[in-house]
Amino acid sequence: MESVPEPISETPEPQEDKPGLASSAGRFLLRVLREVVGTVLPAVLIALLINLFLAQATVVQGQSMEPSLHNDERVIVEKVTYRLIRGPRRGDVVIIEVAGQPEPLIKRVVGLPGETVAVQGGQVFINGQPLEEEWAVQEGGPDYPPTRVPPLHIFVLGDNRGHSNDSRSFGPVLVDQVLGRAWLVYWPLEEVGPVH
Repeated sequence: MESVPEPISETPEPQEDKPGLASSAGRFLLRVLREVVGTVLPAVLIALLINLFLAQATVVQGQSMEPSLHNDERVIVEKVTYRLIRGPRRGDVVIIEVAGQPEPLIKRVVGLPGETVAVQGGQVFINGQPLEEEWAVQEGGPDYPPTRVPPLHIFVLGDNRGHSNDSRSFGPVLVDQVLGRAWLVYWPLEEVGPVH
């Protein structure tokens, strides 16, 4: 006698919900969340701290600093020197906040606290003596009568004097309004280099 094989059932047996699927999806989401919190959040915090305390990028707007800096150039603004090491020095290119101006301005420091600054016929005078500017300047713009720079203030001018909104119009700037020192041009590539 031949044995007849039992018929194979084509109906699948009912499966119970597998708790493993839900828990593995939960574990995956938890792993992704940990990755975001562990990697992305610290990166964002580090970027914010760098921007607030160390350096930031800014765009030159307008022609007031030509020929030293040009419209739409990108510069790195270094913030550590003035906060921890020393105050602004004559010749430094600084980024300042001025009341009534929608954007920070980029200017050059020419007068320091306690000095008397005047601009006459395109020439800058410090304490009655002509200032020998070691940077390129395009003369022009209004004269400025002899004025003493108050303590904790600086006097700033644009290098393109005929096209600059500077201390001749808004007066000496409080050192606390200085955001930092323009340190490096990083764009466009053909202009990359230190700010002089």
